[in-house]
Amino acid sequence: MSIADSRRYCARRVRRLDRDRYLVSLFAPDRARPALMALCAFNVELSGVADSVSEPALGAVRLRWWRDAVAGIYDRGGGGPPAHAVAGELARAVAAHGLGRARLERMIDARAADLDPDGIADLGALEGYAADTAGCLSALISEALGAAGPEALAAADHAGRAWGLAGLLRAAPYHASRRRLFLPRGLLEDAGVAPERVFPALPPELGPAIAPVVEAVAAAARSHLRAARARAGAAPPAVTLPLVLAETWLDRLERRGFDVFAPGLEPSALARPLRLAWAALRAR
Repeated sequence: MSIADSRRYCARRVRRLDRDRYLVSLFAPDRARPALMALCAFNVELSGVADSVSEPALGAVRLRWWRDAVAGIYDRGGGGPPAHAVAGELARAVAAHGLGRARLERMIDARAADLDPDGIADLGALEGYAADTAGCLSALISEALGAAGPEALAAADHAGRAWGLAGLLRAAPYHASRRRLFLPRGLLEDAGVAPERVFPALPPELGPAIAPVVEAVAAAARSHLRAARARAGAAPPAVTLPLVLAETWLDRLERRGFDVFAPGLEPSALARPLRLAWAALRAR
């Protein structure tokens, strides 16, 4: 596959499966966009592992494949990345922008939680998961855009955590339909909701019962959102723009009593790019 074909493949994957990050990438400089698409496509591949396998052991094999792929990118004599469009583009992004290995490996390791039938134990573990997935991705994007200083990376980490936590709430009904739980078990138990009641899908009538749990996760997301905004001057727009969409969704959720099943939580497909464009203009 040619470089042009690999880049088109990554862009199509991100556009279809991570539309919001695709829209944000359009506000990045042209020179860095292939790297951003590669990183986001890598994240898409990892996030889709649990949905693509019938049992956790098979998912672990997929994650092992990606660990080996990253090792091939960095290890001398390792033979380079496998013949895979995303792995190849990731290797080019690493070479072009000097991206570090540790965050890529953290992103892979964190996805073991997607395969754990026991889910996430508590809010601290959930924030750690958001840090190792969306937080690492956000930091790598910042590095690819030439912002690798401590303040920029701190802003990226908080922005990623805010985005990741809000995204987990947005996806709660879908995750539960797949028999995956990303609401902290401890908080569910405190709210008097046995986690097994969440499966096979979160029924809409359960929304008010789990509202205190959702509110606690939303509060953590807002805390990281504020921390990111306090450092926004050090970060590239492509790192902080997702906060506009996260805040919009969290505002809607709060107005609906933290009911993740309430209708109208998602802004329209047209509203999202318009909000991003307006925020980008104001940031100039």
